[in-house]
Amino acid sequence: MRRRPTLPARLPVDPFIVGLLATVGLAALFPAAGAAATAADTASTGAVALLFFLYGARLSTREALDGMRHWRLHLTVLACTFVLFPLLGLAAHALVPSLLTPPLYSGLLFLCLVPSTIQSSIAFTSIARGNVPAAICAGSFSSLIGIFLTPLLAAGLLGSSAGGFSLDSLMKIVLQLLLPFVLGQALRPWVGGFLVRNRPVLGYVDRGSILLVVYAAFSAGMVAGIWHQVSVPRLGALMAVEAAILAVMLLATWYGAKRLGFTREDRIAIQFAGSKKSLAAGLPMASVLFGAQASLAVLPLMLFHQMQLMVCAVLARRRARDPEATAAAPAAAAAPAAGGDASAELPGGHVAEVSRAAQHPAPRAR
Repeated sequence: MRRRPTLPARLPVDPFIVGLLATVGLAALFPAAGAAATAADTASTGAVALLFFLYGARLSTREALDGMRHWRLHLTVLACTFVLFPLLGLAAHALVPSLLTPPLYSGLLFLCLVPSTIQSSIAFTSIARGNVPAAICAGSFSSLIGIFLTPLLAAGLLGSSAGGFSLDSLMKIVLQLLLPFVLGQALRPWVGGFLVRNRPVLGYVDRGSILLVVYAAFSAGMVAGIWHQVSVPRLGALMAVEAAILAVMLLATWYGAKRLGFTREDRIAIQFAGSKKSLAAGLPMASVLFGAQASLAVLPLMLFHQMQLMVCAVLARRRARDPEATAAAPAAAAAPAAGGDASAELPGGHVAEVSRAAQHPAPRAR
């Protein structure tokens, strides 16, 4: 008799989310204004550049080239991330203004344009005994392409609410996102070893940079008074819409990949890489694209981030208990070894994207 899966005793609460909420509270109580706002904005700009430099310096070109051989899987993940997700976001426009205000909808649509995660996709794929090397490459490709594609999609679909596609916004994207990323890739042969050796310390730098971006964005929102536009019922409606989008994506990635003929291990990688969105990549992009409106723009992304961690932690454990997983256990145990030291190859900001529950994958066979 098949044992019915149960919920874990304690659902994962990402400590980074606690830090984000504390930062939002700090910005609400002590928003930066005047000279302090200028200083916070300048520091935020530098933090964004630092994040994308670390993305470039830690992204393994070798892993990306090796993963090109599984092009059908990667194209499927990219289609889920940059085609299906945006289509769901556009469909949600029918809920404006009955359930969502225009600013909240802009944030929801931006959420649908953000690239996928890397480290949490790897962790959940490993727990579920899926194709871990494929998850590494799929997340890396999504992050790399998202640097170019997310701002273009935001300019085309969000228009003036994302600042429009002016020469000024284009230069900001190039200077704050693309140029540091390219510089990081160019310097990777010299700085890559240092970044790997000091990964724990640099992880705090990454998270601190993101928190600084959040503080500057929410301070600007408090000074502008935009939080008067948000009510508790609107937030409840937003969470319900996000839960529906996540459910659709989890079902579409699993059954769609089955229809396309992928193996169980590949379907797991597609489901976890194709159904999630990167908070670490989305926050800096939002600060560039939305300016003073960034606080409301990133709110849907912050809520979706914690929701996807909680749901996928439960789902990954359920996948690991499937009868098919027992037969596939040797291959799944060997997958992390085949992918090398995955954590050494991850973009810096994504170290903040794994909950404590997701950091302990199923034990390897020795």
